[in-house]
Amino acid sequence: MAQITVPSGLAFEYETFGRDTDPAVLMVMGFGSQLVSWPREFCAQLAAAGRRVIAFDNRDCGRSAKLDGLEPPLEQIQLAAAAGDFARARELAPYTFSDMSDDGFGLLGALGIERAHVVGVSMGGMIAQTMAIEHPERVLTLTSIMSHTGEPEYGQSTPEARAALLAPEPEDRDAYIESAASWLAWHSRRYPELEQTRAIAAETYDRGLCPAGTRRQLAAMLASGPRAEGLSRLRVPTLVIHGLDDTLIAPSGGERTAELVPAAKLLMLADMGHDRPRPLWPRLCEAIAEHTAAAQPDT
Repeated sequence: MAQITVPSGLAFEYETFGRDTDPAVLMVMGFGSQLVSWPREFCAQLAAAGRRVIAFDNRDCGRSAKLDGLEPPLEQIQLAAAAGDFARARELAPYTFSDMSDDGFGLLGALGIERAHVVGVSMGGMIAQTMAIEHPERVLTLTSIMSHTGEPEYGQSTPEARAALLAPEPEDRDAYIESAASWLAWHSRRYPELEQTRAIAAETYDRGLCPAGTRRQLAAMLASGPRAEGLSRLRVPTLVIHGLDDTLIAPSGGERTAELVPAAKLLMLADMGHDRPRPLWPRLCEAIAEHTAAAQPDT
C-alpha cells in the first residue's frame, strides 16, 4: 500500500494490482468500508485479466485523510433531505458525493491517469455514478454494484439490515470482530462466510476506525440527493450488478439503475447478497473484465 496527496490537499491510501501499462480500473468502496473490503485475491483475479486495479480508502475512512472537527447535524440533514430540500441538506453536510467523486479523479490524476474504468460498490456505486454523470469524459466505463439511484422508493433496506448497519461500533477489538456477525444480516444466504467477514473486521480495526468519519459519510449520502436525471442522460457504457439476496439495498435499486441508464447491462446474481462471496468471484471478475474490454483508453 502507498499514500498520495491529491491537488485538494487530501491524502489517500491506495493499493494497486497488475501492470501500470494495463487499462486502469478504479475500485470505489462503500459506506464506512476500507479498501481491504476489496479482497486482495479478488483484485488479483481482475488484474490477471489485464487490468491495472486501484483500490483506495475513501476520505474519512481507513488510512486516508480525516476531516476531523466537522460534526454534521445528521438530524437536520435528514429532515431537509426528507422534505426534498437538498440545497439546505448540502449546506449542512461537510461534503457530498460530488466531493468524493473529485477524490477519485484526484487520485487518478496524481497517478498520471486521465481516463479510467470505474467500479463502485454500495455507496461506492453512488460515488461512481456521480463520477460518470459529472465527468463522463474521464470515465471509460461504469460498473455499479449493489447500489441504487438515490430515489427513496427503490432499494430499501430491511429493518434488520438497516439496524445492523447503523449500530454503534464497539471500541474493543475483540468485541468489534465479534460484532461482524451482525453483517450476515445482508450477506448471501448460501455463502455467509462468517470467518472471512471476521478477518476483514480484524484488519479494518487494526488499520483504524473513524466513527466520526462514518457519520460524515452518512451525511454525504443523505445530502447528495437522487441521481435519476443524471443517470437518464448518461452515455457512458454501464454495467449494473446486484445480488438477489441483498437486504441492505434491495434488488430494485440495481434494477432501477439499469432502467434509467440508456443501454445499460443488468446482471442479477443468485446467491449474492450485499457482499461478494468467494464462489462468485470468477463470475464477477469475468463480467467486469468483459465490460471494461468494450472501451479502452485508445478507443
